[in-house]
Amino acid sequence: MNAPISRLFVVVVLLFGLLVAFTSRWTVFEADALRHNTKNRRDLLEDQRIHRGVIRAGDGTVLARSVKRSDDTFVRTYPLPKLFPHAVGYDFIDRGRAGLERNYDDDLAGRKNALGGLIDRLGGSQREGDDLLTSLDPGAQRVALQQLGNRKGAVVALDPRTGAIKVMASVPGYDPTDIKRDSGFRALNRDPDSPLLNRTTQARYPPGSTFKVVTAIAAIDSGKYTPDSRISGRNGKVISGVPLNNDGGESFGDITLTDALTHSVNTVFGEVGEKIGKQTMREYMERLGFGKPVEVDLPLDERAASGERRSGTVRDPTSGFVDVGRMAIGQDKLTVTPLQMAMVASAVANGGKLMKPHLADRIVDRDGRTVRTIKPEEMSQVMSSDTASKVGAMMAQVVKEGTGTAAALQGIDVAGKTGTAEVDRECGPNQLWFIAFAPVQDPRVAIAATVECGTGFGGTVAAPIAKAVMQELLK
Repeated sequence: MNAPISRLFVVVVLLFGLLVAFTSRWTVFEADALRHNTKNRRDLLEDQRIHRGVIRAGDGTVLARSVKRSDDTFVRTYPLPKLFPHAVGYDFIDRGRAGLERNYDDDLAGRKNALGGLIDRLGGSQREGDDLLTSLDPGAQRVALQQLGNRKGAVVALDPRTGAIKVMASVPGYDPTDIKRDSGFRALNRDPDSPLLNRTTQARYPPGSTFKVVTAIAAIDSGKYTPDSRISGRNGKVISGVPLNNDGGESFGDITLTDALTHSVNTVFGEVGEKIGKQTMREYMERLGFGKPVEVDLPLDERAASGERRSGTVRDPTSGFVDVGRMAIGQDKLTVTPLQMAMVASAVANGGKLMKPHLADRIVDRDGRTVRTIKPEEMSQVMSSDTASKVGAMMAQVVKEGTGTAAALQGIDVAGKTGTAEVDRECGPNQLWFIAFAPVQDPRVAIAATVECGTGFGGTVAAPIAKAVMQELLK
């Protein structure tokens, strides 16, 4: 082969390689981005002709379905639009997708591999999607929304044994059908109350004293403390070079770690945080899922990370910017999602094993055959079963005789922790919290409830909300 032919051969090979690369980019590597681009009219028009799968609650209630129009296209409808808007999301041609509609789009739209899709088109068959069955509980969700009322906040409840989410309530909510209208969509986006925000997975709140459960886990599982370890609860104790006060300036003598959690004594847990250190706190926070977007089967941009934040970025707990003593009591620069705090309660409830939270239960085709089951998945072994038992017993004391008595259920032992975090907001001085699990001996529910811009305490405001939801789920 002479030189000119060799050069021509190399050029042809390079051009062919470029062709393959660019073709692969749009058909393989960036296919999802292209498909979800609202400016991609061809793909959007094709989607209108798909009989999209149904989304159902755990009891079979229809949450989303497609209805055929006279021009043989389909439009998405939501029979119970205000019940699960943030979890279910929406699917509209000109607005894109959100929630489960987006996360399970390929299943709901019946997208197969390239060969299967080509065969369908050549055969002229109607493309149909598979149905999505979730673990969501409509009855408990209604209770959560009723309990929150017009107060901004969130409630999330799951089964600690499997990670299956039963309740995902975020207030204020929205009606997905409003997304279809230009005026409705603009109004929702401009609303200062952020109704489109899924507060269970996207809102970042200071956790207050609910975070003391994390500190207790780290302290006991590391072997540095026991529930009976005695620590001074003196008010004004110097932590990180600055005096730390207890609620109301109350001062305690030497008390056990259990009593300190029962009565939410800041100075005890501030000292514990300092003594076990940043490295140990980081280890247990990471095991619980802190530091990365909260784990759940929703789109990445609908999930926020919990942890210490500075300049809008999550910081390593060992950073020099972190005051570990105040982080240990849920203060400093710590912010969390409600789902993350439900996961903390869940890990204690499940013998130290944290299960990955999930909304979907299984994918079913139009003939009723199960295509895929979302199986329980272990995220991490956060602590030993012995530690989980001890921390659970400490949390049970909080409800029996401490700050969480308003969450007590008749005939059912509840383990919980209250939180009242001071916030600098005009709408109200406190972020009110309660996390819990029940029954203590055979946990079936783990929950987090929080109210924004509140007055009062987590034990008097958030605990009764959690109580009502647990009661519904355990009946």
